[in-house]
Amino acid sequence: MLNDQYWSERYQSNQTRWDIGQVALALKQYFDQLIDKNIAILIPGCGNAHEAAYLLQQGFTNVTLIDISEILVKTLQEKFTNYIEKGFCRVIHQDFFTHSNRYDLIIEQTFFCAIDPTLRTSYAIKMNELLKPNGKLVGLLFDCDFVGGPPFGGSKEVYEAFFKPYFRFKIFEKCTNSITPRAGNELFINLQSLKN
Repeated sequence: MLNDQYWSERYQSNQTRWDIGQVALALKQYFDQLIDKNIAILIPGCGNAHEAAYLLQQGFTNVTLIDISEILVKTLQEKFTNYIEKGFCRVIHQDFFTHSNRYDLIIEQTFFCAIDPTLRTSYAIKMNELLKPNGKLVGLLFDCDFVGGPPFGGSKEVYEAFFKPYFRFKIFEKCTNSITPRAGNELFINLQSLKN
C-alpha cells in the first residue's frame, strides 16, 4: 500500500531513486518565463521539493506543497521555515485526493508515476478540479515502462486517454532537455484545464 508509512520509510532510508537532486531543466526553463510571481502554484507529491526551492528563490509568493509522508513534510517545514513565516509557502501533510483549493498552476514531477496506476483517472479528474478556469498542469511524465513499481511508467498514447476529457493539450511531447539518464524517456506536458 502506497501510504504514509510506505513513503516515510523510503525517505528515512533514502530510497528515492526518482529524485534527481535538483529542479529539472525543463521545469526550470518553464518557470523562468513566468512573469506573474503571485500565481497560486501547487506541487502535489512534492518529495524533496527542489522545484519549490527554485520557485521561492526566484521570488514566487504563493507555493503550496502536499505530500503523504509526515516525516518528509516535517523536514520540508523546517527547510522552508522562512518562506512559511512570510506566507509565501505552505507545506501540508495530506493525501492529494482529499485536498481542496484552486490553483493557477500545478506542477507534475514524479507524482503521477508514484501513485497506483488504477488511480490515474482519479488523478486527472482531481487535477482539473483543483485548477482555476484555464489553469495549467505542467511537468514531466516518464515515457517508458518499469518492472514493478513505483515508479510506474507508460507512454504518451496511454496517458492521453486519461487527460483528454479534462484538458486542452498545449504541449504533450518528448522532452528535449531531460537529464542524461532520462534522455528519451520523458514527456513534457503543458495541459490547460477545460473548466469554464
